[in-house]
Amino acid sequence: MALVLENSKILEFLELVGRLKHVKRTGWILCDINECESIAGHMYRMGLMTFLLTEENNPTKLDRFRCLQIALVHDLAECIVGDITPHCGVSPEEKHRQEDEAMQKIAGLTGIAGDRMYDLYKEYENQSSPEAKFAKDLDRYDMILQAFEYEKRENSPKKLQEFFTATEGKFDHPFIKDLVTELYKQREEFEKKVLVNGHVE
Repeated sequence: MALVLENSKILEFLELVGRLKHVKRTGWILCDINECESIAGHMYRMGLMTFLLTEENNPTKLDRFRCLQIALVHDLAECIVGDITPHCGVSPEEKHRQEDEAMQKIAGLTGIAGDRMYDLYKEYENQSSPEAKFAKDLDRYDMILQAFEYEKRENSPKKLQEFFTATEGKFDHPFIKDLVTELYKQREEFEKKVLVNGHVE
């Protein structure tokens, strides 16, 4: 009976997590972006970026697996509370309270594994480790990369400038800083092409 109950809770957990595949990120909705990414899509690319850490670009020897784990759980609470942004009229304190409560509920469904997920979530929220800080860099970088992709798709240079302004100067890891520099370079080139040609093929 205990095993059946445990499996029942695991299924409930997986169904909650499954919601993230369908919940669109609020920032893009507020900017009227059609067919915008889901929360799960955002976390998936963050997770993949942890694989790009190598001996050459990881001089501080970040734990890549820990970075991956943090990337995969950092927005997990949003399967219950949704993607709360500063534009939603919710104070940072209330946002934190709601997300912490949601994570406790999620953790309660999966026992020891849930405790691990909750600890990683708190590590990210408190920015209490180098891996958590790297995950924050990934979070911000994926956001501006996605913004640039939408600008290109809609042939609208600088349309989503607010996302670049909000993250400017906030990146910490040298590898991500290099990627930001390359992204800025490509964005400037895109803008010039549109100004000259009216569009980019």
